[in-house]
Amino acid sequence: MAASPTQRSLDYARRQGWLPGVVERWNPHARIRQDLFGFVDLVVVDDQPGVLAVQATSGANVASRLRKIRELETGAPARWLEAGNRIEVWGWRKAANGRWQLRREPVELDAVQPLEPAE
Repeated sequence: MAASPTQRSLDYARRQGWLPGVVERWNPHARIRQDLFGFVDLVVVDDQPGVLAVQATSGANVASRLRKIRELETGAPARWLEAGNRIEVWGWRKAANGRWQLRREPVELDAVQPLEPAE
């Protein structure tokens, strides 16, 4: 069975010596995978400040995942970043030589929907 982008990302983080955890869950009732806060597949404690939230995907879907995070109306990405954490989309594609290549795209605070104040 082929490894999923989440599994590849988990393996990559471990090889770096980082502490990753899967937070995406299968919802059997809805028959879908659900990301933590609507955008997080993995959390990674690496060598940088804060916690890294990773959205893992195929190389072809990086742009759509970036758009999803930037347009998420809950404001969760903004809250995550404002708390001193980081967000990246990790896209995996198979190169011509047959090896898997990782593309890491950061998401910045000024690119996400702000959290709406409570009324």
